[in-house]
Amino acid sequence: MESKLVTLKIDNGIAYVTLNRPEKYNALNIELFQAIDKTIKKLHKNTAVRAVILSGAGGNFSSGLDVKSVSKSMMPALKLLFKWLPGNANLAQRVSLGWQQLPIPVICVIEGFCYGGGVQIALGADFRFASKNAQLSIMESKWGLLPDMAGLAGLRQIMTKDKAMQLTYTADIITADKALEFGLVTEVHDNPLEMATRYAEKLMQRSPDTNAAIKLSINKNWSGTLRSLLSRESLSQVRLLLGKNRLIASHREIKQSGKPYQDRQSGW
Repeated sequence: MESKLVTLKIDNGIAYVTLNRPEKYNALNIELFQAIDKTIKKLHKNTAVRAVILSGAGGNFSSGLDVKSVSKSMMPALKLLFKWLPGNANLAQRVSLGWQQLPIPVICVIEGFCYGGGVQIALGADFRFASKNAQLSIMESKWGLLPDMAGLAGLRQIMTKDKAMQLTYTADIITADKALEFGLVTEVHDNPLEMATRYAEKLMQRSPDTNAAIKLSINKNWSGTLRSLLSRESLSQVRLLLGKNRLIASHREIKQSGKPYQDRQSGW
C-alpha cells in the first residue's frame, strides 16, 4: 500500500513506513502530516502487523517543519494546531504520539538529517536506531518556538531533565554518538535499517498480545501512580491468560516448536 508522501509496505508481519519527500529532505508539510496520521490509523486497525520500522527516503529521516509551506497561509497552521480541548492531541502531536499509542513495537531508523519535527516524530517510536552519519537537533528554539509535537512524552522517559533542557535550549546539532551518550537514540549502526529488521524479527518471536501488553504497561505506568500500575498489570495479565497466544507461547517454549501466533487481540 502506498501514497505519494508516505509509503507503506508490509512484509512477513513487518510494516515498513517511509517518509517520502526526499527532494525536500522529508520536510514536514501539511500533506505529509496528514499522510503520517492516516498511516498510523491504518496500522492500528491491522492486527496482523507485528512490528513497524519507520524511516525516511533519500538518506535522511526528516529536516523538520517545512516552514515556508506551512506559513504561506493561515489554513495549514490551523489544520496542524486545531483541537477541541487543550488536553486532546492535534494533528502535529498525533504524528509523534500516535507511534507510542500503537500496540506494536515501533523502531525508527534515523539517517542523515533529523531536526525539529523529525526528532519529535522519532521520539514517538519505542526504539531509535541511528546511522553513524546521523545529525539530530531539537531545533524549535532557533525559530523562537517551543517543541509542541508531543515529543516530550517520549523524551521525559529516556533522558535526564538537564540533558533534555540543554538540547532544547541550545538547538545544538549533535552527532549520533553524542545522541547515544545522551540517551536520545537507542543504538548506532553502520546499517541501521538492516539491524532494525533483525531486531523486529527478534521481537516477533514473542506473542503479539504479550508485546502489546508490555508496551501498554510500560508507557502508561512509567510515570503513573502505583495504584494505576497495579490495576493495569492485573487487567492486562488476565487478558493474556484468557488469550490463545499465551497457550501458543507456552507450546513454542516447551515443545521448541515454530507454531505460529494468531493475530493480535483487538482492543489493546
